[in-house]
Amino acid sequence: MTDIMKRKFVALEISGKNYMTWVLDAEIHLDAMGLGDAIKDKTKASTQDSAKALSFLCHHIDEGLKIEYLTVKDPLVLWNGLKERYDNLKITSILKLYGDTITVYDMLEKTFTTFHASNMVLQQQYREKGFKKYSELISLLLVAERNNDLLMRYHEN
Repeated sequence: MTDIMKRKFVALEISGKNYMTWVLDAEIHLDAMGLGDAIKDKTKASTQDSAKALSFLCHHIDEGLKIEYLTVKDPLVLWNGLKERYDNLKITSILKLYGDTITVYDMLEKTFTTFHASNMVLQQQYREKGFKKYSELISLLLVAERNNDLLMRYHEN
């Protein structure tokens, strides 16, 4: 199905690979449309501007992200959620800018070391899968996170 309105720039990929350029594009376009406050200061944005900003952001993210953030009705909450999720990618970009070589192995290892101590078995299971691409690990972790959230919701009900 074709998009009802054309995208102004490339949608944010679920892997977050294009997060840095997406953030810049999204901020520029929202500011140009007079909707920048919706992602910066909730108190300054009207309800209508917030709805427009949310619609714009949702139109410029991957379908998988739309599904994951389906219940989010506030553009600031969506913006901060995506920032929390992908902001770590800025670190590797900055390191590359300064000439440090960041290998896929380094990124995988750093991710594995962030697992909580109570999840050591899980960490070992992910290591044994032998990922060759960082995006593969992240995609799998995102699916596991979604499943976990779903199980927690069912448990709460």
